[in-house]
Amino acid sequence: MEQVAFIVWRESVEALLVIGILYAWLKASPEGRRGLPWLWGGVGAGLLLAMALALVLLGLASWLSDIGQEWFQTVMALVACGLVVQMVVWMRCHGRGLKRALESGASEQLDQNHWWGLLILVMIAVAREGSETVVFLYGTILSSQQTGQVISMVLAGLAGFLVALFTFWLLQLGGRIITWRRFFKVTEILLLLLAGALLVSATDRLISLGVLPTLIDPVWDSSAWLTTDSVLGKVLADFAGYRAYPALSQVLVLGLYWVGVLTLLRRSAPSPAPRANRTSVAASS
Repeated sequence: MEQVAFIVWRESVEALLVIGILYAWLKASPEGRRGLPWLWGGVGAGLLLAMALALVLLGLASWLSDIGQEWFQTVMALVACGLVVQMVVWMRCHGRGLKRALESGASEQLDQNHWWGLLILVMIAVAREGSETVVFLYGTILSSQQTGQVISMVLAGLAGFLVALFTFWLLQLGGRIITWRRFFKVTEILLLLLAGALLVSATDRLISLGVLPTLIDPVWDSSAWLTTDSVLGKVLADFAGYRAYPALSQVLVLGLYWVGVLTLLRRSAPSPAPRANRTSVAASS
């Protein structure tokens, strides 16, 4: 449940950031206020696209056999892992110029009086966050066989969204403790840990399907110190892919994942901003 709440919280804050930037920019001028209905129309259209993707995934899964669903959920876990990594890298590369890029795109549409263009811009931005959320949550929700678990996940998602609204409000106030820079740095680490957990979950399925060899199983047994049934062990399993007795192939895959992620982050690290411009750069991110 904590995975559901976290990913909805993180993705919702990012979507609210996009909406908030465009809303403040449009409201700043009388001409821009004419685009506010198109802004909210784009938000609604983006949410509908994300919901349509969820229905397509659920419908596709219902047509598959048991073994087909195992394969489908494995692929979706791998896709979700890739999307999370891509999202973190993208924000590293474009986060500082996000505000400028959004305002530039909206200004171009406004100058040409293309309100449909503004709607599409917002729709794509919201649908991107929504689709990432749908793909990430798909495996967890679909694998739940009890109605009570599904309801709990829905409630966890709702709680994550409400906390996102409160978090966005706090971030807009500014402050030394909670800032956009710190928010993205902390959640970036948690997202990468979650992506690693998704990858380990996919390797579990690949091993059970007989596709991935175990090599050595288990390579160690730490259940005497920390089991996945304990509170801490479950949290580490859900957020970091911890296994008390993992197979060697899982350890190697997770190790390669972190080597690849750290390499990507090093290559995508933005160059330090000039001292005089650091204040304006921080505001735009």
